[in-house]
Amino acid sequence: MRKIIHLDLDAFFCAVEELRDPTLRGKPFAVGGQPESRGVVASCSYAARRFGVHSALPMGQALRLCPTLLIVPVRHGEYAAASRRVMAILHTLTPRVEQISIDEAFLDVTDRPEAAAALAIELQQTIRRDLSLPVSLGVAANKLVAKIANNISKAAARGDAPPSALLVVPPGEEAAFLAPLPADALWGVGPKTAARLQALGIHTIGDIARWPERDLVQRFGKHGQDLARHARGLDDRPVVTDHERKSISQETTFVRDVTDAALLRATLQQQAGEVAATLQRQQLLSATVKLKLRWADFTTLTRQMTLPQPSSDAAQIHATACILLERAWQQQAVRLIGVGVSGLSEARQLGLWEQPNARAENLYTAVKEVRKRYGESALRRASDLDDRAAARGEKS
Repeated sequence: MRKIIHLDLDAFFCAVEELRDPTLRGKPFAVGGQPESRGVVASCSYAARRFGVHSALPMGQALRLCPTLLIVPVRHGEYAAASRRVMAILHTLTPRVEQISIDEAFLDVTDRPEAAAALAIELQQTIRRDLSLPVSLGVAANKLVAKIANNISKAAARGDAPPSALLVVPPGEEAAFLAPLPADALWGVGPKTAARLQALGIHTIGDIARWPERDLVQRFGKHGQDLARHARGLDDRPVVTDHERKSISQETTFVRDVTDAALLRATLQQQAGEVAATLQRQQLLSATVKLKLRWADFTTLTRQMTLPQPSSDAAQIHATACILLERAWQQQAVRLIGVGVSGLSEARQLGLWEQPNARAENLYTAVKEVRKRYGESALRRASDLDDRAAARGEKS
């Protein structure tokens, strides 16, 4: 039986900001861009969430919900550095670490003799003691149930403080744990799918598990097969370490469908930054950039472009993704957007007499094309882009 831990840093960007400025603790504040520059909320404190503020919300709307909201600019470099320190601690526990995003990871601790719950408690205490960062953990026999356990325990927390939650689902109790939960707590069940399920009288994960799988497949295709398996707590996906990856990607599912081009490009910028940070941390280059879009009706579209030469540059990945967006998007409502890279190869340092002229020229060409299509303000330096904060930020 496998032992899987899902880790999610609580309001990560905000937690890092509170370390920098302790006077922010307990106050409603958001990390993101200014409303006059069409900034969005990348992350918000738990005190702000009581007013209905959440990630990916336009900052102007956030201020209307919470007039006393403090706005803190995004500091990507500090968040990336803090994330690296957290991941280093995880690797002291096991080499089987799959980093999902800047603030989220899975660990496979099956080979450790200790109970998974004891390891999770130790991990939570170590991160709090050494880094002063709050973290929540879910423990189960597979990735699906571990993540849902974490989500549920965090959602049950009350108050203005980070939840620092921990929930363990014992082996063999996966289906019983999932059964009473609402259907949309299951991976892959968004608002559209939930509405279709409710029309059938399916309201809980247990209802999905009891529904004939053949009918789910007829109605939802392969997604129906996944629904049936997941509702029974079945998930055999392995924890994939950095060295095993053939691609790296980031995705954002919006709380509400989006038709705002500026918000989509801001989201792509955040995702490109995280993808590039992963490439650089692993000393990898990517040959291909991939854009993923999912419309409101759950139709999914992917487009990709091969780079002139392999790169790990965030600006080039972002520029390429924006070009793909311009070609693929026809103003439809977007439910999900994502950026990925593939064709990975090991990076090598430039020789003493080599100059990165070709790379710079390729990047310049890509940036020039994006600005030609979207205007001069579409791409800016990182210091300026902090005011166009990411739509996703981190989860919670």
